[in-house]
Amino acid sequence: MSNRQPEDSFSDTLQAAQAKSSWSSEESSWSPSDFLAVLNQTLEYAYPSVTIIGEVSEFKVNQNKWVFFNIKDEDASIPCFMTLWGLSQPIEDGMKVVVKGSPKMTKWGKFSLTISKVAPVGEGSLKKAFEILKKKLQDEGLFDPARKRSLPEEINKIGVISSTGAAGYHDFVKIINARWGGLKVLTAHTQVQGLDAPEQMIKALKYFNEHTDVQVIALIRGGGSKDDLSCFNDEALVRAVAASKIPVICGIGHEVDESLCDLACDVRASTPSNVAELLTRDRKTEKLQEKIEMIYQKIISELRILESELAQKKRIIETLNPENILKQGYAILAGDINVGSVVKITTLEQEIEAEILKLKKKGK
Repeated sequence: MSNRQPEDSFSDTLQAAQAKSSWSSEESSWSPSDFLAVLNQTLEYAYPSVTIIGEVSEFKVNQNKWVFFNIKDEDASIPCFMTLWGLSQPIEDGMKVVVKGSPKMTKWGKFSLTISKVAPVGEGSLKKAFEILKKKLQDEGLFDPARKRSLPEEINKIGVISSTGAAGYHDFVKIINARWGGLKVLTAHTQVQGLDAPEQMIKALKYFNEHTDVQVIALIRGGGSKDDLSCFNDEALVRAVAASKIPVICGIGHEVDESLCDLACDVRASTPSNVAELLTRDRKTEKLQEKIEMIYQKIISELRILESELAQKKRIIETLNPENILKQGYAILAGDINVGSVVKITTLEQEIEAEILKLKKKGK
């Protein structure tokens, strides 16, 4: 937001500076400080904020606090200044970047841009910045799988961070409504590309964590170019995703796209539509699941009946087992039952051959 002052304030400053001069009104003079004050006020009034794209040169950090570099093209170079903690993505000489800042004249009479935001642009610069920051955060353990949490089993309230005008958001809402009713969705509308997007998304994450009872936060954005998706590689945003007390699921771009927010979140989905699928049950599937469950229970019941019948038949067979008869002290006689015949007598532990010497009918 600009600190631009009203026109009357600007006029007052100009008149006050002129009043100090000993020259005639036709040929006014200035002190250096008055002139720089008026010049800076003029710049602030005319150009409260400018956005410039160019190549980085002479990048350096002083006292681990201040960042200095030039942004240039083939014909010109502009000196830039910013704080180190305002540097949300790594930059280095040769990178193409977009900067947002305010033009100022220093008290030494040197022109510079005071930078509020800077980000790489172009495939080569984006890839280089991505790899540098990825290694840094990976070494800190920010992407460690052990840190990641599972989604709640029963979800009834979701917080969504997205641009409500984007196609990806509408795909998400369409699938949510088609799959399962009664789900409460709280949406924080933010930019999802550009220099201002990370700060807006960080504020949304903070709001959901501190002022709502949502069970999961969905950070979603549809497909786009690498430049469009680069805001999801902003260091402050990635750290905010990793630090969220509420589990975060990301669906950014298409399946082939990878952002640092994807690596830092608890659950990564391939697209916004896939986020909706992972967060909800399918109404059609639930109806089919009920039928499957009924069939399953019927099969289990019939198997239990068959199992009972089989056990009963097994008990009957066991009672007729000759081995069990022998265990009770009985013997089995086999052969022709005639006087003079040799028969086989089987006991539990012996087999005996005996000759029949006499036969007598029972009871006589």
